[in-house]
Amino acid sequence: MDEKLQKRSFIVLLILVSAAFFWLLRPFFDAIFWAAVIAIVAAPVHRRLRGKLGNHASLAAAVTLLLCLVMVIVPVLFILFTFVREGVSFYHRLQTGEIDIAGFLDRLRQLVPHVKILLDRVGMTMESLNAKVAEGAMAGSGFLAGKVLTIGQNTVRFAVSFVLMLYLLFFFLRDGEQLVHLFIRALPLGDARERVLFARFSEMTRATVRGTLLVAVIQGALGGFIFWLLGIREAVLWGVVMALLSLLPAFGAALIWVPVAIYLLVIGAVWQGIVLVLFGSLVISLVDNVLRPIFVGRDTRLPDYLVLLSSLGGIWLFGLSGFMVGPLLAALFIAFWGIFMREFEV
Repeated sequence: MDEKLQKRSFIVLLILVSAAFFWLLRPFFDAIFWAAVIAIVAAPVHRRLRGKLGNHASLAAAVTLLLCLVMVIVPVLFILFTFVREGVSFYHRLQTGEIDIAGFLDRLRQLVPHVKILLDRVGMTMESLNAKVAEGAMAGSGFLAGKVLTIGQNTVRFAVSFVLMLYLLFFFLRDGEQLVHLFIRALPLGDARERVLFARFSEMTRATVRGTLLVAVIQGALGGFIFWLLGIREAVLWGVVMALLSLLPAFGAALIWVPVAIYLLVIGAVWQGIVLVLFGSLVISLVDNVLRPIFVGRDTRLPDYLVLLSSLGGIWLFGLSGFMVGPLLAALFIAFWGIFMREFEV
């Protein structure tokens, strides 16, 4: 048989087997992805520990894994369960009428008469606005409450994915450098290009975690703290929501704290509303502008519009993990085209 035909047949089978293997791993995508992300972010810590522990890679990986578990993973799980519990509590208060949306809107109309004029111009009434706000609040909180049942039904699946992530994280930490060298040998893109791409991917992973995830966590923590300090119930719930909204550069935590500040002012909690406005404007909103450039740096920062589009696209396609997957794919897209334009002198 012709040698060229043999090579082509082998490559076709290689592609088919590889595609089947990736399809087989698809149910564990989140576990594999987050294990890789945490391993990349924690790699500098692992290298330092390995140097101090006499180059014992397994022991250094185990200690790094323990640090990740105590400092990151356990607090995240605690906040997640508190978030769900407070979401159910908020939904219950809406259902029982403890949160009086109609009374709030009526008081807002009395304090700000121009609201009725504005509604008349857009063809709405206070009654229709009240119905839409109540419907939206019930739908959103009902969706969150419904997720509790889903989480309960998928407890075993979540536990399996979590344990698998920890298991993979240990090996990614211990054997990460060997795996990268193996990929560089196997991929047919040229070793120099592959090193650039892997370096760019690692750089953007750390930049995305620091500049997007960490900034969002800080904004959410500040928002939850001021809500708790002002006696606003479900502070963890709103802190998490503000953190999630902060992941999108075009939106932000203001979508939560501004309406809450208005609510406080309308119901007569004037000093609490003023404190929330000042804290939100001077502290929460400035975190993004001050910390993001420090954490990310000018060279690795993606344009805000590209972060927004890639984050939304990632969430649409990959679920919650998409807020990380999307920007990383966008960074690889830019890296590939940068290599192309440099090597072909476009």
